[in-house]
Amino acid sequence: LPKPKAILCVSAHWETSGTFVTAMKSPRTIHDFGGFPQTLFDAQYPAPGSPEVAQETAKEVKTTTVGLDEKWGLDHGTWSVLLPMYPKADIPVLQLSLDHTKPPSYHFELAGELAKLRERGVLIIGSGNIVHNLRMVNWDGKPYDWAIEFDELVKSQITKRDYKPLVEYEKLGNAAKLSIPTNEHYLPMLYTLGLIGKKEEVSFFNESIDLGSASMRSFVVK
Repeated sequence: LPKPKAILCVSAHWETSGTFVTAMKSPRTIHDFGGFPQTLFDAQYPAPGSPEVAQETAKEVKTTTVGLDEKWGLDHGTWSVLLPMYPKADIPVLQLSLDHTKPPSYHFELAGELAKLRERGVLIIGSGNIVHNLRMVNWDGKPYDWAIEFDELVKSQITKRDYKPLVEYEKLGNAAKLSIPTNEHYLPMLYTLGLIGKKEEVSFFNESIDLGSASMRSFVVK
């Protein structure tokens, strides 16, 4: 991938009432987890922010008001992904929040309004999991049948460019219900789907399922 002008990440770990974008010059690194090795708590990602790109983001969205946030920062849904991608932390990074009061269709449609940011060199990342049910972790690592079923279904729908069933995932049966007990980890993917251009290619990587119930499937659009 070419080095972006800035990075806008939609993380599963920033849920708000309303939609917000981080707008500070120097976002803090947030360690929003517990029970993990000290190495993760010691990790820092001192990337700059960009008030200018935050204002561009708010301006592009017409269907709702995007608030400018000065308090949040970069949570682990963002920095844990960017640390291996851009270890120098020399690219401005912003986060877009998930409005937990809105239906999935809101998030998918909002993504389309962000398309012009990509044209200006902004890389947009959706950071979550297609399958994310930590209540049913399988410590021996063997994936559940329902996790495999739903993960493959999502891949198939993306490959066919038929996104409506994925937006209306609650109609997809028991495998979807088990895979998405709460949707904050699923919604970031809808942002990426809403940004795919008609002539763009989608390539999948890291098609594993960890701990039986967390799909690590990822894809790149370009």
